[in-house]
Amino acid sequence: MTTQRTQEVRERLLAAAAELIAERGWAGVSTRVLAERAGVGPGLVHYHFSSLRALLNEAALHAVTAVVQEGADRLAGATAREGLDLLLGALDAYTGGDPVSVLFTETYLAAGRDEELRRALTRLLADFRVLLTDWLRATGVPDPDATARVLAAAMDGLMLHRPLDPSLTAEAAVPVLRRLLTGAVEEY
Repeated sequence: MTTQRTQEVRERLLAAAAELIAERGWAGVSTRVLAERAGVGPGLVHYHFSSLRALLNEAALHAVTAVVQEGADRLAGATAREGLDLLLGALDAYTGGDPVSVLFTETYLAAGRDEELRRALTRLLADFRVLLTDWLRATGVPDPDATARVLAAAMDGLMLHRPLDPSLTAEAAVPVLRRLLTGAVEEY
């Protein structure tokens, strides 16, 4: 197989895996169904990946990385207020029932049962927190490391809670997180 053809097949398998995880759940994806969706023979799944699990892990991590990178890209040159608006506003694209939201949920669940996936997801989130910490430090936010940890967890929580509570939009979350981020106290 040529290098270009090999790459094309791998990309089709990864895309099909991400779609199927969102549609069927992690356990609902078989080699046969995956190969059919990608338009390749079942033997190519194991030719390109050491196992079905390895393929599913890579597909999920690829999708999560894309969303995390999109968020990180929004922070360039943004103030703390602008960055928070941009990060949380971007989450509004994920309704909870869309394929990316479902894939996130499935990936977090699978990471609870798969040590390799958990380690890879932990590294990815740690890298994102470093970017958040650097941005928060540059914008003058106190205790940027702890703030980045809580902000990243809040963003994950919002993404994971959206299927249960669609009202958790940027409009609802930004004012609350802005108060926490800036240390402002509102009187009740």
